[in-house]
Order: sequence, then structure tokens, then C-alpha cells
Amino acid sequence: MKKLDDDKLKFETIEIEKQKEEKLFSPTKYFVEEIVNSFDEADLHRTWIKVIATRNSRQRNNRLENMCWRIWHLSRKKKQIAWDAAQKLAKRRFERENGRNDAAQDLSELSEGEKEKGNSNRTDFSRINSDTQIWSDDKSRQLYIVLISLHGLVRGENMELGRDSDTGGQVKYVVELARALANMEGVHRVDLLTRQITSPEVDFSYGEPIEMLSCPSDGFGSCGAYIIRIPCGPPHKYIPKESLWPHIPEFVDGALGHIVNMARALGEQVNGGKPEWPYVIHGHYADAGEVAARLSGVLNVPMVLTGHSLGRNKLEQLLKQGRLSREDIDSTYKITRRIEAEELGLDCAEMVVTSTRQEIEEQWGLYDGFDIQLERKLRIRRRRGVSCLGRYMPRMGVIPPGMDFSRVTAQDSLEGDGDLKSLIGADRTHKRPIPPIWSEIMRFFMNPHKPMILALSRPDPKKNVTSLLKAFGECQPLREVANLTLILGNRDNIEDMADSSSSVLTTVLKLIDKYDLYGQVAYPKHHKQPQVPEIYRLAAKTKGVFINPALVEPFGLTLIEAAAYGLPIVGTKNGGPLDIVKALNNGLLVDPHDQKAISDALLKLVADKNLWQDCQKNGLKNIQKFSWPEHCRNYLSQIEQCRSYHPTNQLSVIPMPEEPLTESLRGLEDLSLKFSVDIDVKANGELDKARSQQKVIDILLQKTTTSGKSVNTYCPGRRQWLYVIAIDSYNCNGCPTEALPLIIKNVMQVGGAEPSQIGFVLLTGLSLLETKDMLTSCEVKLEHFDALGCSSGSEIYYPWRDLVVDEDYESHIEYRWPGENVKSMVMRLAKIENGADDDEMQLSRCSSRCFSYSIKPGGKTRKSDELRQMLRMRGLRCNLIYTHAASRLNVIPLFASRCQALRYLSVRWSIDLSKMVVFLGERGDTDYEDLLGGLHKTVILRDSVDCASEMIMHTENGSKKEDIVDPDSSNIALSEGFEVHDISKVLGCFGIM
Repeated sequence: MKKLDDDKLKFETIEIEKQKEEKLFSPTKYFVEEIVNSFDEADLHRTWIKVIATRNSRQRNNRLENMCWRIWHLSRKKKQIAWDAAQKLAKRRFERENGRNDAAQDLSELSEGEKEKGNSNRTDFSRINSDTQIWSDDKSRQLYIVLISLHGLVRGENMELGRDSDTGGQVKYVVELARALANMEGVHRVDLLTRQITSPEVDFSYGEPIEMLSCPSDGFGSCGAYIIRIPCGPPHKYIPKESLWPHIPEFVDGALGHIVNMARALGEQVNGGKPEWPYVIHGHYADAGEVAARLSGVLNVPMVLTGHSLGRNKLEQLLKQGRLSREDIDSTYKITRRIEAEELGLDCAEMVVTSTRQEIEEQWGLYDGFDIQLERKLRIRRRRGVSCLGRYMPRMGVIPPGMDFSRVTAQDSLEGDGDLKSLIGADRTHKRPIPPIWSEIMRFFMNPHKPMILALSRPDPKKNVTSLLKAFGECQPLREVANLTLILGNRDNIEDMADSSSSVLTTVLKLIDKYDLYGQVAYPKHHKQPQVPEIYRLAAKTKGVFINPALVEPFGLTLIEAAAYGLPIVGTKNGGPLDIVKALNNGLLVDPHDQKAISDALLKLVADKNLWQDCQKNGLKNIQKFSWPEHCRNYLSQIEQCRSYHPTNQLSVIPMPEEPLTESLRGLEDLSLKFSVDIDVKANGELDKARSQQKVIDILLQKTTTSGKSVNTYCPGRRQWLYVIAIDSYNCNGCPTEALPLIIKNVMQVGGAEPSQIGFVLLTGLSLLETKDMLTSCEVKLEHFDALGCSSGSEIYYPWRDLVVDEDYESHIEYRWPGENVKSMVMRLAKIENGADDDEMQLSRCSSRCFSYSIKPGGKTRKSDELRQMLRMRGLRCNLIYTHAASRLNVIPLFASRCQALRYLSVRWSIDLSKMVVFLGERGDTDYEDLLGGLHKTVILRDSVDCASEMIMHTENGSKKEDIVDPDSSNIALSEGFEVHDISKVLGCFGIM
């Protein structure tokens, strides 16, 4: 028995030893499980802390070995990411060079005949940034301007700037721009469209549909400026801009409805009843740029784009850091989707507003849709009246940002030129009341009378606040003569903030502790937007300096604000500060990566009082160059110049015909009309109301007929619902399947219960002749359709008008259509090198607005995204649709598509998009995804499509479907099949049947 107990004890001891060994650190296991799978540079720091804290020599050596492996692997992966990025960049530069060469060959030196022709019809236009063309304040103008800023928290008062990365300087800029434009004579109304947010996470004011920004002025009949909030995305959730992409179509449809209603209302006031369409639609940032592009295409209104910050520039910066692969960057920032939106904005914009020349050359120059050399050549040809052969590049306008200085001057004049000592004594006693925010800042300082270095931004890594703090901490002379104030947004708890903001603030606190900067650095947790001017004034009272050390600063609005309050400035040399300092001559520029340069510039300004006073004097003298009136005059002048190139034909709305009397009198219970008619009496002596009412109707109809006016009971605009069939059902040979006519017949049978209330539209990649042939196989007549959208939405026909093509739509989409100039270019570029023979792709059909190319079975061609990119590099703007199960490529105008055709019909016929039902398959042509989103109802019919074209739509770096379509949309429903009962069941879920 004792032996058994000893054996058991021995066994337990062995097990305990094994467990201890297993608990010992295993470098190999750790390397495989942790290093290869996940790592970052912050983790290296944590590992080093563990090494220092480890007393056991064996574990310390293991951790050091592990750290070496980590550094090696991190370095290796960084090199691989950098190598891949360099390879892609080199390939793209090669393609851009080829595109430029192709364009240069076509746009060679003008012949003598062309020169003479150009000189005879020459119209001189000033450069986009010149001052020769000044906006004239004309009271007879009645302009309606639409601004769009989609993301962030937008309101007119108490803006929560710095609350998150989406609510920054852009919000303040667009709100003040709207106010300033509304105060210009000749501007009737300004609407700032943004997203409506009813989330409990934010203030209730962001859920108000309308907010007045400026009161109407009786002086010149202005309606004022308004914030219009459009429902978009999850109604009760505040989501970041990276999550808004799938909801863009919904915002487009909502904005279109508002603009159409407002255009009609304004037309009644100022345009004799005709719709008063916007003078310009201006999108701010990539998301709003895509919205503006779609609206511009539907309404044929000039579009302007302001990038604020650009995706390609951000992508390059992140790739250079080497921390994240392109896939990781895309999943975090949705950078591919953002770049595609910016490219679309360049396709559609008449003008791109920038703050600096550097933004044009070094940032927009990275895009496929803009080449500075090609743009210059096209501009010269345009001025000379010589054809650009279908090529187009948007104009770039350098317009400095504006600011309202009226309150600055009034407040400063009250306070005089006294310094802080005239307000606060050495013992911190107040000689007179001071703003509360001053006390909040000064409580951090041991000596609040020292000059204050002020930095104001959100806690974002690219704002480079940590480099400023290091420069201050490592420069002892600067620490002796100055204090540092960091206004980094608002926070309650750092741990509750976004990862990037939390990381920046944590680093700030660590650096303050590292350099022992307590009593020298202020970092208040809260401030309100109205208190920002007081912060600038406090810095000016101490003879301080404002600094913006951002890695790249597109705008630099805070530099202008600081200058207006008498602060000299130190700015990054990358971006807007370059032009701002040049114009104001009130400060210095530094390399944001050079900490010594930052500390030297700050020390120079705070130590040299004469230099400080000269900078203050120059800033206050030149600040009016950045006033809002100056900005708006420049802005409106450039838009007026660009409109001279834009077509004058605008979208017209078909007037609603008068309702027939049989419809208007239907269901009428009581007739209070005094007509001389015989009264029918029942047998019991009561009046027979039914027969009497019918007699009145018959008499009225008879009078209408005898007067010679025919009663037309048909008008598409009077439809209550519109059923849109857009199913791309083809077999492997690219021919329509037998299921397609059956689906059309079933959909019409479901909607046939109310023939006068439900209309039908067919949208297809087929030509008109092919559509006719397809419909002959079923019992559906062409006359049963209200409209046919053929050739991927490039042609609209009306069967009730003898299949006459809509010429207004043709002229509407003609703008920027390169026509014959792109015909041969597409065939050459679509073929893959060493992949396609010369006869694998041929032009099969050619119409005024569509070139259709047939592709042989098995033929290899470039994907639509890649082909579109190559055409953009050559200045050619088109919409490319693969259809017929990828056996055909339709090249159509930029503003033409099946989705845009729907929006066009909704405006023409006055039918809300929410009253449309679009029937699709589970797959389709390469424009299939565009038809899924929006306010219309979408019914996906299962098993209705055999072969699709979407597999050759996106490249490997293209956007993912979830970034284009909201998978949780309540407007999308899936049908079990395409039989009548299946369709009826789904429509019942929408509350239609």
C-alpha cells in the first residue's frame, strides 16, 4: 500500500514538473503563434518592457531572442510591403506615361489651318487663379447653390469640432461657406446637404430635417442658407465615414428629391414657373464628390469638387510607413472605394477647388483622371477653338479658404494692446474678469506669463503633435522661455476614444512624463467651439506663437484664424501653409519630420520680439486676402467661367396633365354643384343620389367632348408605382434565355390588377432590335411598357410614342461623350498583351450614344475597372458595361447608365424613386451593383440568371461588394423564384400587394 502511495506521489510530481516546463516560455512556439500571425511596433515596445522587468536570466534571454525575431520579421515584412508598393507604383507610372504619349500623338502641334481657325474665333479666358475676372454683384441674378458635406456632425452653432476624426475643419468650412455665399448679392438660396442622424449618441439637433444658417435678407431678396439633413444609412446610429459607402445611393436619391422639389418651388418665385435648377452642385470630400457626380449627371448641372484630403496621398503615406499591407489599409480605411469616388469626381467635375498649388501637382497629380501636362494642352486648344478630340481634364482652381474677421476686429479694439500682465497679476489675481477657458488653461502652468506656443487640432497621428512635444521637450532654451498648450479635441476618458486618438493622447502623456514637462504643458480635456477665439487671444496676450506641425496639411484654416488674432505662425511646409505664409508673410515654414527645425523656428519667434511684432503686423495687414467676401467673389467668378463650357440644355419636367373628369369625380359622395338637371326620385319619395350624380358627370363629359378637347387618360407621371425589369438573363452564348420573357410576363401579370396605377419599364443591355425579337417569344406587347432603356441605359424609347427615342435624354447624356474618338482606342486597350488575337474583339454595332463590341467565346479582355483607368489616363471619359454573359462590351457616355436612366425618368415623370420596384437576378451585367442600392425597392429573383458578366468587373484591388451595397438594406428582398406567387409574396412584404 505504501508503495502504491509513493508511486502515485511520484507520478503527480512528474505531472507538476511537466506543467511547469509547459509554462516556461517557448521562443519557437511564441514565434509561430504570435510573431507570424500578428505584430506591430507597439508590441516591440511592450516586449522590451517585459525584458527589462524579467529577473530570471533564462526567461530574459528567451525574451531577448524573441524580440530579435520580432525585429527581423517586422523589417522583412516592411521591405516586402515597400517592394510590392514600389512595383505597383512603377507599373502605374509606366501606364500613365503611355497614356500621356497616346494623347500627345493625337494632340500634336496645331496645323496652320487650325491656328488660323483658332485665332479667328478666339475667346480669351483668364487662368483659374487670376484676379482679372471679378464677380459682379448683380441683384437681377437669382442663383440657387447646393453644397454637399456628407459625413461628420454638421450644425450651424456650437460645432463639436474635434469630437472625432470626421468632425474637423471641413465641417466649419462648409458651414461658413454656405453663410458667406448666401450673403452675396445675386445668390438667392444656398442649401448645405448632409446626413440626418437621430442616434442617442449625439445631440437631437443633428436629427432636425432643416436648420436655418442665415436669415433671408430683404436687401436683395435672398432666401438665406439652410442645412438640409437627408436620411442615409442606419437611422439610429452614428457611423464613421468609412462605413457610409454602401449608403451613398440612398443619399443620392434623397438629395435628388429635395433638389427637384426646391427647384420647382423656386421656379414659381423667380423663373416664371419653370424649375430653377442649381447654379452649381459642390461636393466636399470623396463621399460627397460621388453624390455630386451622380446628381450632376441626372440634372445636367455643373459640378465642383473639393477634396479636403485625398485617398491616394494617404495610401502612399501609409505604405511608406510599412506597418500595414494594402489589404489591411483597405479593410480599415476603405481606401480603394474612396479613390474610386475621387476618380469619378474628376470625371464629372467642371472645376476642382484647391487651397494650394502643391495640392494640384503633388496630390491630384497622383490620379488617373488628372495629368497637369495634358490639362494644360487641352486648355490651350479649347481657348483657340480647336477640337480636343473627345478628351477632357477638369480645371484646377486655387482659392484660399475664407474667414469672418468682423468679430475679431471689434473684440480686439475693446481689449487694446495690453499684455497678460495687465489682466492677471504675478500672484494670479485677476485685475478684471477673464474668460473661463483662460483659467482652465493657465491652471497647468507654473508661470502663465511666459509666451504660449499653441497647437490646435484633433488627436490624429497625421497632425504630428508628438513630434512637436518631443521638439519642445528636448530644447531646454525653448522650455525656459515658453509654455506649450495642446488643444486636442474633447474627451472624458481616453480609453473610450477611437484607437488612433487614444494612442496619440497616451503618447502625449508619456512624453510629458518622460521630459518632466509638468507645469509647462497644458492639455485641457474640454473646450467649446465658441471658446476657440478666446484661446487664440490668450496666446496673443502672452506674445505667443501658433504652430501647425501636420505631416501634410491640405487647408491650414487654423493658421489663418491664428493670424487674424495677431499670432505669428509656424506651419508645415507640406500643403496649404506654404501659400498661406507666402501671402501673409507672418511666420516660418518647417519640415514636420525635423524636430530641431521645429524647436529652432519656435525659439526664433518667441525670443526675437522685433520679429514677433513684424509677423503680427504683416498678418493683420494681409489677412483680408482670406476674407469670406473675397473667397466668394473668387469662387463665383471661377464657376461662372466654367459654366461657359457647360451645355445649356437642362432637364425639363413633363407637366402633369389635368386629371380626366371620370377620375376626378370618382368616389364623390356629395355634389354641391347647382346644375339645371332633372332630379331622379325613388319610389319611396327619396332622392336617388347615385343616378343624379351620374347625370352630372355625363353632362360634364358631353360638354368637354363637344368643345373639341379630347380627354387623354394616359400619362406615365400619374402612375402610383413603376415596376422596372432589369434582369440580365443570358445563356453561355450571350443570348437571352427562355426564362426572360416568362419573367416579364409574370411581373406584368402581378401588376396587371391595377393597369392604370402601375407602369412597366424594361432596362437591358440589349439593343432595341434585340429587345423586340426577345419579346416576340412571349405574349407581351411593346405597348405595355411605359419606357424601354436599351443598350445599358444609353437609349430610352417610349412605346406609347411609336418607339420614338428620347432626344432630350440623348442630348442630356451627350456631354463629355468622346464619340468616334474612342471607337478604335477601346479595341486597342481592351486586349490583354500576349492574350487576345486581333479578331477576338470586333465592333458589332454602332449608334450615336453606344459602341457595342462583340467578344469571341473564350476571348480574354481587360476588366472594366482596368480599361476605364486606361481611358482616364488618356483624358477619355466613358462608362463601360460588359453584358450578354461577358460576350459583349457596351461603351456609352459617362452620364448614361441604367441606374441614371431611372433617376432621369423619376424627375421627368414626377415619380418618387421610393415608388419604384426594380426586379433583378442574383447576378448580372457589370452595372448590376449600381441597381441594387437607393430608395427604390429591389426584388432579387432567385434562379433567374444562368450566366453573368460581373466576374470581369473589378480588378484584384477593386472595391468589395459590401462597400458598394448595403447587405442589410430593408429595401432589398429575395424571392424564392420568379413564378407569379413568388413575386406576389415578396411584394406583399413591401406592403405593395
